[in-house]
Parts: sequence; structure tokens; C-alpha cells
Amino acid sequence: MEESAIKGAMPPSFTSTAEAALWFSAWLREAALPLWAGAGVDRAGGLFQEALSVAGEPVEAPRRARAQARQVFVFATAATEGFGAEWLATAQSGYAQFLGRYRRADGLFLRRANADGTPLETDAEVYDQAFALLAMAALQVADPTTGNFAGDAATTLAALQGRRAPAGGFRESPPHPFQANCHMHLFESAMAWEAAGGGPEWTALSDEIAGMALSKFIDPVSGLMREFFDDRWTALTGEGGLVEPGHQFEWAWLLDRWGRARGDAAAGVAARRLYEDGLKGFDPGRKVAVNALWDDFSVRDGSARLWPQTEHLKAALVLGSKAEAILAAEGLAQYLETPARGAWRDKLKTDGTFVDEPAPATSFYHLIVAILELKARA
Repeated sequence: MEESAIKGAMPPSFTSTAEAALWFSAWLREAALPLWAGAGVDRAGGLFQEALSVAGEPVEAPRRARAQARQVFVFATAATEGFGAEWLATAQSGYAQFLGRYRRADGLFLRRANADGTPLETDAEVYDQAFALLAMAALQVADPTTGNFAGDAATTLAALQGRRAPAGGFRESPPHPFQANCHMHLFESAMAWEAAGGGPEWTALSDEIAGMALSKFIDPVSGLMREFFDDRWTALTGEGGLVEPGHQFEWAWLLDRWGRARGDAAAGVAARRLYEDGLKGFDPGRKVAVNALWDDFSVRDGSARLWPQTEHLKAALVLGSKAEAILAAEGLAQYLETPARGAWRDKLKTDGTFVDEPAPATSFYHLIVAILELKARA
């Protein structure tokens, strides 16, 4: 059966990054935050909804840990960044539910729960722990007096040591136990804890992961960020040799930030090359970064999810030109034209139509970080 599709709306055109920043900030403040704090919270069970329809109605689905943690991060960050102090209560309530329903006895967070919070999948993914740590850091910055966020983070970080891989880094759950992606989000969380006043363990973790990225994850010939590896951190090829433009951009943004903080010129060089490689997956006709390439830069998956567009915008703002950033902003804006303002489309097909499906809550994290980067650099 073919997916139903809907024609995309005509996206706005921006004359400057400042104009784009005003448009996205208004969308966030006036529409997205109220919608997801209202319809996006299950008042019966207390957890965040996994998804909303594009008309703004809850769509029942099992609640992933990553969605809960990301929404805590969104609302805590919104409060900190001046989008409304009232959003902190949403973050704090969501975190209390998350901690009570998802935390296992070993200090890690289980993967999925039912709407009432009863466990559904009790295994733990490194990826999900990274977002739990990011949520804790955001709450620590917003108001450290309302919880033991540093202690909670220390417990999770200590429990993660049991997932250490013999050749370095961390071992993710199957089917891809040796991967860059979970490390990328641990990298982001470690830097967030550094910014939140965390101890030297966070600096050590961010330095370790940056070192792995520069020495193991990035192909020394092409400069590409590889996704999957064997247990010696040798990149897989063929079907396993996935190249995602969105991750080229996301790693570029993170490594540039780390490199500037450490005065590490090599990280800056690697970040710029990652950005340039990511641009090889940009489709100017639709103004979007596609989902996936082969390692010769030919298109592997020409559809375009929302999240690579946020990463394109972030990387363009720090490593590209103003014109490239405006193109990225225009590409992203088309995903936000929905019947209920504040929702979003997730998948743009190769024919320029969107898949008619709910808006996943997990995209809000990508959106708010991109909007904040745009606001800061406009």
C-alpha cells in the first residue's frame, strides 16, 4: 500500500537571517510551545504524547524514553532562553514522570512505556541515556534548586560505564552495537553538562568522544562521518556504509563548538569538511537535505525528513554563508505549514509532497536548537 501524501504549502521566503529568526521565534512562542504543552501532554497519565496529528490532536502510541527526555529539554530550554518562564513547570512535571516511570534499578532508563507508564520495553539504549542526560543539564541550568539533577546525571553516567566497548567508546544495543550516532548525542550532553557547571568527568567525556570522532568515526580520505563500524571501530562498507547528510551537519556543528572551546584547529577543519560533504546531499529544487547518500555521494534515499533540515540550518549558520543559511531556513519552514500551527510535517517525498502522518514529538528538540542558533546568529 502506498503512503498517502499531501502537497506541501508554499514556504515563506526570507530576505535575511534576522527575518527568518523572527518568523521561527514567533512560531515557537505563539504556537508550538502552547500546543505541545497542552495537547502534547497526556493529562491522565502525565507523560508527554509521542505524537500529535497535523491538526493538533493526540495520536496514541507507546511512549519512547527519548521523546520524554527531549520534551523535558525543550520546555526547560524555552524557559531559560526567554520564551516564557511558565514552561519550566511543564519541564519539571515531565521530568518527575520520566524519572518515576522509566528509570531502572541500575540507574539507566528503559526504552518504552505504555501511556499509563507501565514498562513496555525494559532494555536500555545508550542513545536514550544521552537524552536523559541532556534533559537533566537543561533543568540544572533552568533551576538547580528543584531537583538533584547533578546527582541523577552522575548515576546515569556511572551506569553507562557498563556499556564500555573494548576498543573504546560505548556499545549500543543491537542491531548496530558499534555506531557513531549514540556517541554524537553523548558528546552533546557532555558539553551541555560542562556549560551547566558539571565536574571534570564531563570535560573528559566530551574530549574522549571528540577524539574518537576525529580519529575513528571520520573517514580520513573522504572526510565523511561514517555511521556503523565493527568492534575495532573500522567503518562498514556496502549496505552498512550509510552516509547521512543530516549527521554530517550535526557533527560539524558539534565539533566546531568543541574545537572553538578547546582551541583545537583540527576539529574546525574537520567540521568544515563535514559541512561541505553534507551539502553534497542538498537538493536545491526542494531546498532540502536528503536522508541518505552512498559513500560516493550518489543519492541513496532522496526523501527528506524534517530533522536533517534543522541540522543543515545550524551548520550553515556557523560554517556556511548567509545565503546558505537562508536557503536552509526556507527549506525547514515548509515543514511547519500545517492545519494546526505549531505542528509539523516529518517526511518530504521525492515528488515534493509530504507523507500524511502525525508529527513526532522527538522533532521538537531539533527545532528548538535550530531556532536558538538562528536567533543567536541572526
